[in-house]
Amino acid sequence: MPPELIVVIVLFLFVFVTLLKGIRIVPQGEEWVVQRLGKYYETFMPGLNLMVPYIDSVSQKVITKDVLLDVQEQEVITKDNAVILTNAIAFVKVTDPVKAVYGVVNFADAIRYLIMTTLRSIVGEMELDQALSSRDKIKARLRESIADEVLDWGLTVKSVEIQDIKPSPTMQKAMELQAAAERERKATVTRAEGEKQSQILQAEARLEAAKRDAEAQVTLAQASATAIQKVMAAATGADTPLLYLLGEKYIKAITQMAASPNSKVVVLPADIQETVRGLMGKFKAP
Repeated sequence: MPPELIVVIVLFLFVFVTLLKGIRIVPQGEEWVVQRLGKYYETFMPGLNLMVPYIDSVSQKVITKDVLLDVQEQEVITKDNAVILTNAIAFVKVTDPVKAVYGVVNFADAIRYLIMTTLRSIVGEMELDQALSSRDKIKARLRESIADEVLDWGLTVKSVEIQDIKPSPTMQKAMELQAAAERERKATVTRAEGEKQSQILQAEARLEAAKRDAEAQVTLAQASATAIQKVMAAATGADTPLLYLLGEKYIKAITQMAASPNSKVVVLPADIQETVRGLMGKFKAP
C-alpha cells in the first residue's frame, strides 16, 4: 500500500473520530455538564450540541427527572427515652445541574444523611405516643427543615414520605405488657365499682325496708290506740279495757304457740278457767 494512501486513511479516521467527539446528542430528561480544560464551560441541554474535541469534556450527566431516594431504617430515641424504628423516602429534582455537580460530592447520599439526622432531631423532641400518631406532622416539618438547605446544592425536595414508624421489638413487648396491665387494672376497677354499687343498693334497700317497717309499726300503733279508745268508750268499768286487751294478747300468744312447727305439746296455764271466768264476769251487766 502506498504511503500516501495510508496517510489519507489515517487523516480520514482522525476527522471521523474528531467529528464524533465534537457532536453530542443529549436525551430528554438529562443535562450534561461540560468542562473545558478542567474548568466548567457550559451545560448541554437535551438535543444536538457541539463541543470542541480534545479540549472540552463531559464532566457529568445529570438526570433532571424526579429522583427517588430511599432512606434506610434507623433507630430514633424519643423525648421519653423510647426507641422507635423509622424510615422514609424522598422525591428530589435537580434544578441546577452545576450546583448539583460542584456543590456537593454526591447529592443523593447527602440528602439521605440530611433526612436521617433531621428525622432524629424532630422525633427526639416528641414523646412516644405523639411520635407514633403524628406522621403527617413529622413529614411536614421534615420537608420544611431540609428544603432550604438543599437549595445550595441546586436541588428541590418535591416530597418526603414516612414509610414506617414503629416501636422497636423490645419496646413493643414492653408496650404489650403495659397494655395488659392497664386492661387488668381497668377490670379490677370495674369489679370494685360494681361491688360498690351493689353494696350501696343493698344499703338503700335495707334503709327503705326499715323506713317502711317503721311506718308500718306507727300505723299499727295508731290503729291499736284507736281500738283502745273505742273499747274504753264502749266499756263501763275503768279496768275493763285493760282486761280485754290483756285477754286478747293472752289468747293470741297461746294460738301462736300451738301453730309453731316446733311445738309438740301445748301447755295451758292452770288458771285459764279463772281468767276466762273473770273476763266474762267483767263483761256482765251490773
